[in-house]
Amino acid sequence: MAAASEESPLVMLNINRYRPEVNFPGGENYAAYMEAINHSVGEVGGSVLWRAPVQGSVVGNLEGFHEVLAVWYPSHKAFLELPDADGAKEMFRYRRTCVEEAHILELPDLT
Repeated sequence: MAAASEESPLVMLNINRYRPEVNFPGGENYAAYMEAINHSVGEVGGSVLWRAPVQGSVVGNLEGFHEVLAVWYPSHKAFLELPDADGAKEMFRYRRTCVEEAHILELPDLT
């Protein structure tokens, strides 16, 4: 498979386990984290495509993970600009507070 171009759209698939005190999915910190993600990702031209709770793990060691998020970026360059986006410091602060463990996969945009 050919490597993606820096200008090709991509999707980051985030598989998250949240800290117990976050009270996923109804806790205030979780809601603030999702709001911060939407804002900062939007600032670099991206968007959260969807979020879904994990119902279980069939194969692999993902037991105890809570949610999968698919986040679209217009380019790899835009993804790399995320740490400098408006609101990103707050978003990453919420990430450190909320996320206990994450697996993030880079996927091509197939739309």
